[in-house]
Amino acid sequence: MNDVVLNSIASGLEDGPGLLLSNGIGTTTRAWEPQLQLLEQFFKVVRYDTRGHGDSPTPEGPYSFDMLVADAFGVMDRHGLETASVMGCSLGSMTAMGMGLAHPERVTRIVCTAARADGPPPFVQSWDDRIAVIAEKGIAGLWGGAVGNWLTPEFREANPDVIAMMQSEFMKTTPEGYGGCAIALKGLDYLKDLPNMKVPMLFVAGSDDKGATPETMQAMAAACPGSAYALVENAGHIINRNQAEAFNLAICEFLGMCGT
Repeated sequence: MNDVVLNSIASGLEDGPGLLLSNGIGTTTRAWEPQLQLLEQFFKVVRYDTRGHGDSPTPEGPYSFDMLVADAFGVMDRHGLETASVMGCSLGSMTAMGMGLAHPERVTRIVCTAARADGPPPFVQSWDDRIAVIAEKGIAGLWGGAVGNWLTPEFREANPDVIAMMQSEFMKTTPEGYGGCAIALKGLDYLKDLPNMKVPMLFVAGSDDKGATPETMQAMAAACPGSAYALVENAGHIINRNQAEAFNLAICEFLGMCGT
């Protein structure tokens, strides 16, 4: 068992099939609130705060995806889940892909939202830029750019209370935690391995996502045998929050929550 003990929450069906939810950078267990009422009817749902985020500790960095994957399996172990479906957003989706590649026997299905699987130079530079901002201004210096990428202007204008909550959760991220995860992201290199993925995958893209474009996610789906792809219109990077109802419909059949 991994010796890093992360903050985690279990809800839903105590003896149901497992579903692990893995968050994007700068977010917490609250990221999945729009899905919980639906998911808890079908699964034992386990949410957790990534290292350096929310109420989880901040181990000394830098971090790697091998570490983040081990953390996620450690959360499963602590909740008695030998196997689980895994749904992620952004960093959490990349962690989910790493889980499926490392131990496919433990991962039933993967919902991969708002992610990429490789690290081209502009992507790597973007994380170096964020690390530089933290050094100068702290975590608060990243908020404006983050929320602008995460959610469409229309959503931000219509939901000030949600934005305030998300900002509060964002500010729980430690500089070391964010920076450590940024270093892991700079080393992202799963694209070459996707043709060997043995776990069924659904890739969900947001039409307005500039960080993980629909074209990027379509290419990932094409590289992954037998995978499915869905596009959610008028959604930024955090699709499940920006267009919750459409997102829930996109994942429903794949996760066995509605009729075929």
